[in-house]
Amino acid sequence: MSVPVELHSHGQAIWLDSISAKMIHSGRLDGLITSGTVYGVTSNPTIFGQAIEKNDGDYDQRLTRLADDGKDAFAIYDELTRKDIAEGADLFRGLFLANPVDGWISLEVLPSLAHDAAGTVAEARRLVGLLGRPNVFIKVPATRAGCEAIKTLIGEEISVNVTLMFNRKHYRDVANAYLEGITRLVADGRSLSKVHSVASFFVSRVDTLADRLLDAKAQTVTGARKAHLEGLRGKAGLANCKAVYQDFLSIFGDDFRPLAAKGARVQRPLWASTGTKNPAYSDLLYVENLVGPSTVNTTPEKTLEALLDHGQCLGDTVLEGVDDARRTLDALAEEGIDVEAVGEQLQVDGVAAFAKSYDDLLGTIEKRRMEVLQDSTRTQKIAISEG
Repeated sequence: MSVPVELHSHGQAIWLDSISAKMIHSGRLDGLITSGTVYGVTSNPTIFGQAIEKNDGDYDQRLTRLADDGKDAFAIYDELTRKDIAEGADLFRGLFLANPVDGWISLEVLPSLAHDAAGTVAEARRLVGLLGRPNVFIKVPATRAGCEAIKTLIGEEISVNVTLMFNRKHYRDVANAYLEGITRLVADGRSLSKVHSVASFFVSRVDTLADRLLDAKAQTVTGARKAHLEGLRGKAGLANCKAVYQDFLSIFGDDFRPLAAKGARVQRPLWASTGTKNPAYSDLLYVENLVGPSTVNTTPEKTLEALLDHGQCLGDTVLEGVDDARRTLDALAEEGIDVEAVGEQLQVDGVAAFAKSYDDLLGTIEKRRMEVLQDSTRTQKIAISEG
């Protein structure tokens, strides 16, 4: 039994944090699905940007055609990304039909809408209508405006992947927004069984920032004090997640049972940013230690390869060491490193990073679009001169 299949038996689905036309058309994604290696896919502007900037034959030909048709940079981006998502969703359709908890692919609303609830709702409706696939999550950031949009979208039976969560407040706000949306469905007498949601909680970035703060403090002290600070490195991310999973168990516990009896599904925690950024840490630090029922772990390709090569299923590890996790968070707070405050900064940074990735991607498309138009003009001039 492969490790992803074993993890699936523990209630955790491994998703791939990558998508591209090449992955789809080469058969690689289909192979990962049929082998029971991945049960879903996530995307964001950075992922699409990396795929399109590689300028493989698929994107180059399609971009050229769209540019020749007079499409602007946004329209080209919109068509390229929606095509990948639609084709990916179709590959996952069999898995989804067998068990609708699995077989999902995510498409993010425009980063520029992170603080625009009405705009987010309108964009989500547009994407759902154009895609027409039941197994597509619309990704919405966990900003204040995003949470308002989530209530509306869930209340309209639009399944949502909520992203850019970094602390427990983010998680609780998102879970409550989901519950409010579900409650609206009940009030309207509508079905709950078709609505799904995951709450994407970021892991490694918390350690990256917390470690930087710890290192700065450690440089000013020596001896046991320095050793204590260094001993806290690489622990904030996992501790944060284990605390959030306890929140999940509480929020979707006894009080949720009446809604579950009506067909409502829990909003599963999704561990995101699980590629290890510090080479001193295990390359599977954020995978092997966060296994548990009703969870998802979305892994970059490199991390997935490591999982297949030497990963282990060590049981429901997200339930282990919960008291130690709380003590870690307390110890960090005593050192002036408030993980909640760290999370707020990371969300601001994350929104800005995705917006930059999107702007860079549009810039790349615009540059290629202009090259196509110039080539077309040059060809026409040559044809006229030769005629």
